[in-house]
Amino acid sequence: MGALKPWHIAVLVVVLVLLFGAKRLPDAARSLGRSLRIIKAETKGLVDDDKGDLAEKADAQAARQPLPPQQVQQQPAAQNPPVVDPVQRTRDVI
Repeated sequence: MGALKPWHIAVLVVVLVLLFGAKRLPDAARSLGRSLRIIKAETKGLVDDDKGDLAEKADAQAARQPLPPQQVQQQPAAQNPPVVDPVQRTRDVI
């Protein structure tokens, strides 16, 4: 039931010729072709933009990830500063 048979297409062509006329039909087909090309180009542009956005997000996410353990350089632990008694400190100041 869903497929177009040859006589369906013939009836469709006859109706189109009657509605638009033989002179306007080629111009209408050309306009339709141009419109479809523009839509295709815009759709491709949007898909390319989305791929670019995904690549930028992946780059940003990779930059946020920590380095693997073998690449991290460990710094020597800082020695704890000596604890100064606040009372002794005030005596030194006076």
